[in-house]
Amino acid sequence: MTIAPGEYFVQGNDACVEGAVAAGVRFFAGYPITPSTEIAEGLSHRLKGADGVFLQMEDEIACISAVIGASWGGVKSMTATSGPGFSLMQEAIGYAAMSETPVVIVNVMRGGPSTGQPTRASQGDVMQTRYGSHGDYQVIAFAPASVQEMFDLTIESFNYAEKYRVPAFLLSDAEVGHMRGLLTVPDKIRIVNRKEKGLRRPDEAYDVPDDLVHPFPIFGKGHKTMITGMTHTDDSRIEPEDAKVHQQLIKRLSEKVLKNRKDINKWELTCPDSKTMIVSYGSSALGPKEVAVSDERVGLLRLKSIWPLPEEPIYEVASKCDQILVCEMNLGMLYWPIKRVALEAGCKKVELLSKVGGEPPTPSEVRHKLRAMGAI
Repeated sequence: MTIAPGEYFVQGNDACVEGAVAAGVRFFAGYPITPSTEIAEGLSHRLKGADGVFLQMEDEIACISAVIGASWGGVKSMTATSGPGFSLMQEAIGYAAMSETPVVIVNVMRGGPSTGQPTRASQGDVMQTRYGSHGDYQVIAFAPASVQEMFDLTIESFNYAEKYRVPAFLLSDAEVGHMRGLLTVPDKIRIVNRKEKGLRRPDEAYDVPDDLVHPFPIFGKGHKTMITGMTHTDDSRIEPEDAKVHQQLIKRLSEKVLKNRKDINKWELTCPDSKTMIVSYGSSALGPKEVAVSDERVGLLRLKSIWPLPEEPIYEVASKCDQILVCEMNLGMLYWPIKRVALEAGCKKVELLSKVGGEPPTPSEVRHKLRAMGAI
C-alpha cells in the first residue's frame, strides 16, 4: 500500500509517514505529542493497509520498548515523538545500541527545556541524540530541511538502521514537520533490508564479518542467540567483569558506524569556492540558503546528516575559506565540534549565529551577521 509515484502537496509529517511505509515499516508504537502527532495519526491509518500494527502506548518509555521488541520480532519498527518524550526514551535507546537493534526514532523537535514551546521549532535535542544515554556508543541521525527530505531521509533512516544495526534518528522540527510543500515520489526507491543468513550451524548469528555488523538472527529458524544490554562477547556470553571484553565490544559498536562515515554522511554544498562559508542544518539552514543562492560571496554547507559528524566535508570547505558562520536554533550545540574541525583545517575564524525562541534565522538576520563579520 505504498504511495504511487507522482507529485503531491503534503505536510512534512505526512511525508514522513509515506516514507516510512515505502521503507517497509510494519510496526509503530507512539504516544501523542506536539508537534509530531500527525505521524502517529497517519500511520494509524496507513499501517492497516500495509498489513502492519499500530499501538498507542501509555508513555514514551513503553513506546521505545515496544519498538525494540517488534524489531527483534522481525519487522521494521519505528516511533515518533518530541523533546519531553525523547528524554524518556534515552535508557532504552542505549539498550538498542548495546543490543544492536535496528529501530527508527523520529524527533520533531520543539523548544525546551521541560514543556517549553510545544508548537514552536528548536534544534535543542542535537546533543541529546548523540549523548543522551549513558556509555560510549554511536548513532546515525539525519536532519531534513524540506517536505521532500522528510520523505527521502525517513527512508534512509530505515536503510541505515537495518544496514548497521543501530538506532537511527530523523531530527526534524516543528517548522519542517508542519510546513507544506511538494513531494515527488520516484518510480524506484532504494530499500535496504536487514542482513539475515540461512542456517548453517546453530551459532551462525554470532559471526562478525569485516563490516563489524553481526547478521541478524532469524527467530524460529534455529539460531542460538541472546539479547542483552549487559557487556557480552561476540557469542553473547555475559561478561560484565571482563575489561577486555567490554573494550572490544564498545570499540566495535562505535567503529561499525565511524568507519562508514563516507557511506552515511550526506550534505549539500552551495558556492564551494566562497571565502565565507555558512554551515547549517535543518530549518536553520533555510535563511542561509536564500542568502547563499543570491550572493556568490557566501557559500553554504548544509548538513543533511549530523551524526556521525560529517567531518570530511567540513574540513574540506574550512581548508579553502577564510571564515565560517555556523547557524543553529540552539545556543551552539554543533558550533563547537564544527569549530574544532574547521580550526584544524586552517580556517582563521569561526563564528556563531544562534537563535532560540521558536523561529529559524531569517535571511536578513543572516546578512546582518555576515556584515558584522565583514563578509558582505
